[in-house]
Amino acid sequence: MEPADSKPPVLRFERVNVSFDDVEALRDLTFEAREGESRVILGAAGSGKTVLLKTALGLVRPDSGKVLVFGRDIAGMREQDLFQVRSRIGMLFQESALFDSMSIEDNVAYPLLNQKAISCPPAQVHSRVAQALDFVELGGTLAKFPSELSGGMRRRAAIARAVVTEPPLVLYDSPTAGLDPITAHTIIALLIKERDLSQTTTLLATHRYQDGNLIANFRYNSKLGALEPARHAEGRAARTTFMVMKEGRLIFEGDQDLLESSADVYISKFVKPRE
Repeated sequence: MEPADSKPPVLRFERVNVSFDDVEALRDLTFEAREGESRVILGAAGSGKTVLLKTALGLVRPDSGKVLVFGRDIAGMREQDLFQVRSRIGMLFQESALFDSMSIEDNVAYPLLNQKAISCPPAQVHSRVAQALDFVELGGTLAKFPSELSGGMRRRAAIARAVVTEPPLVLYDSPTAGLDPITAHTIIALLIKERDLSQTTTLLATHRYQDGNLIANFRYNSKLGALEPARHAEGRAARTTFMVMKEGRLIFEGDQDLLESSADVYISKFVKPRE
């Protein structure tokens, strides 16, 4: 098998700048994410985490710089050409962003039915939706509406919608915000399960260091059907890189050990050293 580092990056930002009404949201941002890699993006509110994800999806256009997704520069790409690129990206938006007027089945089916580049035969839509909901342990909710589910269940349904197309790149925007610790743990466990079973490249924007710690130190054991410490995992362990954003700038990029050894006062606000 070809090493991940020898392949082109799945996502690459090259000196990307984004401004809104003369306020810089991203400043000279450069990084790359490779196949199977996890990137945990930390930072205060307004630091640029969400803008980064939306720029990677093509929802926000940079003022300058390149955004390479699967080797294609989407920075100046026409909207109709972006459809094919987006069909290979899963996105979990803040607060789930489910359609209130649609059933959970219809919510999860939405990308299969509305992204032409996916070309899912109509006869396969129901089975793929059911499989995605089973994956997040919501198999009995197809006919329910978002208002009938708890916050954690809505978040899990949104994860099902994000991964139902089996995308090689998945972006998660604050997936545990507002959830209790037990439910938050369940959500991150699902992200790890998706990453390790499908070898997806994962970008996780969060203010919770616990989320990043789980992503970095646990793997999904398909034989046990549960998480296990990464040191016990067989085969190549997924690489996790931490990023810290401040006022649109990337001020830290590295592994967890380097992050926890940083003496930077701003960075220390987001880090809870392991015991």
